[in-house]
Parts: sequence; C-alpha cells; structure tokens
Amino acid sequence: MTGKRKRYSADFKAKVALEAIRGEATVAQLTVKYGVHQTMISAWKKQAVDGMSGVFSGKAEAVENA
Repeated sequence: MTGKRKRYSADFKAKVALEAIRGEATVAQLTVKYGVHQTMISAWKKQAVDGMSGVFSGKAEAVENA
C-alpha cells in the first residue's frame, strides 16, 4: 500500500465532530457521508469534548490572542 495520508482541515474535523456530538447520524453514517474512518471520527469527537472545558476556562482566549 503506497500513497500519502489525506490531511483534513481543522474546519472539516470540527464539522464532522459536531455532527457526531449532536447525534443526528451514527458514526457509521458519518463514515459513509464523509469518507473518513470511524476511528478518526471518534477521535475528533473525543478531542472536541475534552477540549471544551478550555473554552469556558479562558484558556481559549489566551491561545486566540497569542
């Protein structure tokens, strides 16, 4: 198997993760819709949920202003 890994933008990851968090479609359905492996969608969802506390703690502002 040769080839390059596909790189996804932060906006794309956020969009897919938000759809997964909302639960409007299953991870399997999102896999078909976006052509991304289930484990990647689950990882992006976990990163989004884990990073959410930083948004409300003021850490996100420090990163944005840097």
